[in-house]
Amino acid sequence: MSATEESEPRAGGVSTLELFFDLVFVFTLTQLTSVLADEPSWKGLLQVSVMLGVIFWMYGGYAWLTNSVVVDRLTRRLTLLGGMAGFLVVALAVPGAFEGSGTAFGLAYLAVVLVHLGMFAVSSRLTVKQAILGLAPFNLSSALLVLVGGILGGTAQYVLWTAAFALAWLSPKLIDSSGFVIEPGHFVERHGLVVIVAIGESIIAVGIGAAGLPVDAGLVAAAVLGLALSACLWWSYFGSDEGVAEERMEAAPMAARPRLAIHAFGYWHLVILLGIIAVASALKETTAHPFEALELANALTLGGGVAILLVGEALFRGTLSMDAVRSRSVAAFLALATIPVGLELSAVVQLTVVVMLLVGMLLCEQVRSAAEPPTHVVKG
Repeated sequence: MSATEESEPRAGGVSTLELFFDLVFVFTLTQLTSVLADEPSWKGLLQVSVMLGVIFWMYGGYAWLTNSVVVDRLTRRLTLLGGMAGFLVVALAVPGAFEGSGTAFGLAYLAVVLVHLGMFAVSSRLTVKQAILGLAPFNLSSALLVLVGGILGGTAQYVLWTAAFALAWLSPKLIDSSGFVIEPGHFVERHGLVVIVAIGESIIAVGIGAAGLPVDAGLVAAAVLGLALSACLWWSYFGSDEGVAEERMEAAPMAARPRLAIHAFGYWHLVILLGIIAVASALKETTAHPFEALELANALTLGGGVAILLVGEALFRGTLSMDAVRSRSVAAFLALATIPVGLELSAVVQLTVVVMLLVGMLLCEQVRSAAEPPTHVVKG
């Protein structure tokens, strides 16, 4: 490929290889859901948050990579498959990452970082090479902190992995990211697909929770309500303004797109995915024991998970000057108010109230949108 061709931005939609890659990433979300379901406590939430933070940081790195570089050569495809293998080992190490498999997690994570840096540096345009070289010390340092923490274990692991999380997500504030190239259509589609597959993982959680149980009225009610909740989460993220995010990215100046992308599709999608993981872990419990009162941890996970997701969506929409920011903020507060329902009544009642809350939010937005067509202002 000539220098001119190499310097052209990436065009086209998400490739099947990228979808394949995303399925491996979503497997890590399934593993994280299991961790939180098995340990529904502040300790479990801390573990999941730290692991999700470093894993999603590098998932985003690969999304930025394929946004700039078309994976159309044998060597590029094989290299990306190598990165997928690293992510798979990371996912396999997640359940025991704080109980013995931290070293495997750290080594695989370092491999993911090295493959990413190598592929980016060799294959990208000059401005992107300069940008990734500025980011490289932070990514490598973060990976080494994860590796050392995994080797040491104990309190040191918590400290070092938290430091790795912070270093990775603070690095965009410390470098000039304007050299990265964002092709809005591909970029928005890629992250939207991850969200929809992650929401689908919450349906899988219902199936896991139902394993071995008789298909009676209670199980059917819990399963249908779980599906309804997942459908509401889909509608909340995509809804009737599915193409607006891409329009906002298109309207932003080229140099401003990377900063906009790291906030909207980095920081705030991290929050959204954490919410989805929490909801999925709660659905396992509500499916298995639909008519029993929930323990505090499980009621918090259900109401709090929905609240976290809605806060992430509100921040995402606010960053891109999209509508329905206030409604999601209010609904997030009300989702927390459902926690006593699960504690005093039952899992299925809390789930019903949460679904009704989300349906009400979405219906109000539809009515308002029909009555007053919105006008948008793009942030620079």
